[in-house]
Amino acid sequence: MAHFQHFIDGTFTHGTSGRTFPKYRPSDGALIGHVHEGGRAEIDLAVQAARAAQKGPWARLTVDDRSDLMRAVADGIVRRFDDFVAAEMADTGQPRSMMEHAFIPRGAANFRIFADVVKNVATESFQTPTPDGRGALNYAIRKPKGVIGVICPWNAPLLLMTWKVAPALACGNSVIVKPSEETPGTATLLGEVMNDAGVPAGVYNVVHGFGPDSAGGYLTQHPGVDAITFTGETRTGTAIMQAAAHGLRDVSFELGGKNSAIVFADADLDVTLEALGRSVFLNCGQVCLGTERVLVERPLFEALVAGLKEKAEALRPGATLGPLISAEHREKVLSYYEKAVAEGASVVTGGGVPTMPEELSGGHWVQPTIWTGLADEASVWNEEIFGPCCHIRPFDSEEEAIAVANATDYGLSTAIFTRDLSRAHRVAAEVDVGITWVNSWFLRDLRTPFGGTGHSGIGREGGVHSLEFYTELRNICVKL
Repeated sequence: MAHFQHFIDGTFTHGTSGRTFPKYRPSDGALIGHVHEGGRAEIDLAVQAARAAQKGPWARLTVDDRSDLMRAVADGIVRRFDDFVAAEMADTGQPRSMMEHAFIPRGAANFRIFADVVKNVATESFQTPTPDGRGALNYAIRKPKGVIGVICPWNAPLLLMTWKVAPALACGNSVIVKPSEETPGTATLLGEVMNDAGVPAGVYNVVHGFGPDSAGGYLTQHPGVDAITFTGETRTGTAIMQAAAHGLRDVSFELGGKNSAIVFADADLDVTLEALGRSVFLNCGQVCLGTERVLVERPLFEALVAGLKEKAEALRPGATLGPLISAEHREKVLSYYEKAVAEGASVVTGGGVPTMPEELSGGHWVQPTIWTGLADEASVWNEEIFGPCCHIRPFDSEEEAIAVANATDYGLSTAIFTRDLSRAHRVAAEVDVGITWVNSWFLRDLRTPFGGTGHSGIGREGGVHSLEFYTELRNICVKL
C-alpha cells in the first residue's frame, strides 16, 4: 500500500497533522494508498524552506547553471519513465498509450523548453537623450518573483504541473506545489528526481491536501507566497483570486472552457473526424481544451454526425477509453446525460454507463455520448461538463457560427475546419478565445502564448510569456 508523503526542504515527511485520506484507482475503485494531508503547519514549513532557498545556493546560480539543472530534471524523468507512467496510470486510470506517448514525455519536454527559453530571451534597452547632451542608458533585468504557489488539476497531473514548475524554477523562483487530492503520485515522485538532479533543498516543495481549511486554502492565504498559479475550474479560481488580493499578489489562471469546433461544408471530413474524435473523447473528455460544442454547416451536418458516431462507438472502455477521475465526477457527468434528455436532446449514441468486466466494474466508467437537437439555451450547451460528450448543432452562415461560438462566458479554445484559408483567418480573428486551431486540434508549440479569455483565465503561459509572470522586470537608468 502506497503512502504519499509531503516533500518539504528536500525531505519526504508525514507532516505534523497525522491526517491521511484514501486514494482510489479510477479504473476499478481499488484502494491503492493513503495520502498525508497537510494543513497550516506544513504550509508554514514549506514557505520557510522556499524562502530560505531564495537566499541560499539556489539564489547564487547563474542562468546557465539553472538551465543545466532543468535539463537534468528532464533527463531524470526520462530515466524514471516507467515509474512516472505507472504513477499516472494509477492516479488517473487512463490508458498506457496516452501516458507513454503524450503526457509523460511532455512533462520532460516542459523542463527542456524552458531551459532554452530562459537563456535566450533578451530584455529591452534604450539610449535616452538628456539636456546636457551626454545621455543615459536604460536597460531592464529580470529577477525571480520569489515563492510561487502552484495549485494543480487532476486531468493531466505531470504535464500541467511541470508546465508551471519548469518556468518558475528556470527563472530562479522556488515553488510549493499543491497537487490535486485525486492525483498525488507524480508530484511526489518528482521530488525524488529533483534530489537526484541536485536541485537545492527548498526549491521544490509538495504539500498534499484539499482546498478550504486544508493545504490549498492555507497556501493561497499565506503572506510568504509571492504569486499563485492555478489550473482548474473557474469557481475555484475566483476563490483563489480573492485570497490573493490580500497582499496584492499576482495570479495566473487557466480555468474552465466550453469550447466550440466550427466545421464548414468544404472541410475535409476525414481530417475533421480524426481531430474531433480526439478533441471530444481524449482522456475521457477531461481536457480543458476539449470540444463539447460542435457547430457544423448544414450541408455537412448529417455526414459529420454519422462519422463522429462511428468514432465514438469504436472506442473501447478499459482499452482505448479510460474512466472518469472519481465517483463524484461520474455523478456530475451522468447528471448532464440526464439533463440532456430532459432538455429535449436526441441521443445519437451513448448516454449511460457501459457494461464492464467484473475486474473493472468498480471503476468510474461512462459511455462516450453525442447529442443533437438541443436549444441554445440548454444547460448542456452552455455549462462545462468535462466528460466524453458533445452536442452537434447545424448552422447556415459564417456570421451565425461566430455569434454562436462567442455566446459563452468562456473563451479558451476553438477549432475551425475548412479548405478556405481566407475564411479560416477571418473566422479565427473573430472568435473570442485564447487559442484557435485550423484543421487540427491540440497541435502545440510550447513557445507560443497559451491561455483563455473571459471566465477561462488570466494571463498567458508558454515561452517568453511564462517569464512575464515568473519574473519581475526591473529598469536600471545609468546617467552617462
